[in-house]
Amino acid sequence: MTVAIVDYGMGNLHSVSKAVERLGYKSLVTGKAGKILAADSVILPGVGAFGDAMEHLRESGLDAVVQEAAASGQPLLGICLGMQLLFSSSEEYGTHEGLNLLPGSVVRFAPREGYKVPHMGWNRLDFLQPQSPLFTGLEAGHVYFVHSFHAIMAQQSDLLAVTDYGHPVTAIVGRENVYGMQFHPEKSGELGMKLLGNFLKLKGPRA
Repeated sequence: MTVAIVDYGMGNLHSVSKAVERLGYKSLVTGKAGKILAADSVILPGVGAFGDAMEHLRESGLDAVVQEAAASGQPLLGICLGMQLLFSSSEEYGTHEGLNLLPGSVVRFAPREGYKVPHMGWNRLDFLQPQSPLFTGLEAGHVYFVHSFHAIMAQQSDLLAVTDYGHPVTAIVGRENVYGMQFHPEKSGELGMKLLGNFLKLKGPRA
């Protein structure tokens, strides 16, 4: 089984690739459309600003490739900024259109006494939909976050897990074959690796 990790110039590619390989899968870091669309599943990583990331995706034509992968039924996972890119829009340093695979918007954390921005460090997940295949065999625990913006869901049925940072914060999303994790599963110890492993077990059209 081959896992394509989308290389568009902004992402924690090495750590994600190594995590995939530790789980026993072949990872392929690539920006080539044919290789992404031929893979068994696709991971969209991301580090940096939403607008810059979308600009890189559009300039390379990889925005359409990721959308095609999602439409084809390939399991698709966005990680951190990659999860935010799945949404309709973001207000990070202006208004930017996203991949529009999940309805909703990405907004900055509002100032709250006692809560610093960025939200950085280990925080507990609360599974809202324990029947999700991502949570098979798992119990709630702590994972590692680093972000200053968070997703506001338009469809609550797409919200699989939250964390608390003065208010419920979107942590895991999913609709059909499209998933996202706001935290870094590859940096989140045993629970993070098990969540990533459960995603990689999902079957797409080529299974």
